[in-house]
Amino acid sequence: MCYNCGCGMPNNDMGKPENITEQRLTEAANSMGQTLEKSRKNALELLEKVLASSEVSQDKMWRP
Repeated sequence: MCYNCGCGMPNNDMGKPENITEQRLTEAANSMGQTLEKSRKNALELLEKVLASSEVSQDKMWRP
């Protein structure tokens, strides 16, 4: 899906290349020398922190 639209299709950008797809996650993982699984886990961990917080840090480092 685009991970951000909720369609449930991880490889479909819904005609909008800005959407987050499996390909984008793979490219991001590769750019950091990570596996796709590690990149997914890192993203999930940060998303859980952001969702649990009432404010989003504007800093480059997350500070809940």
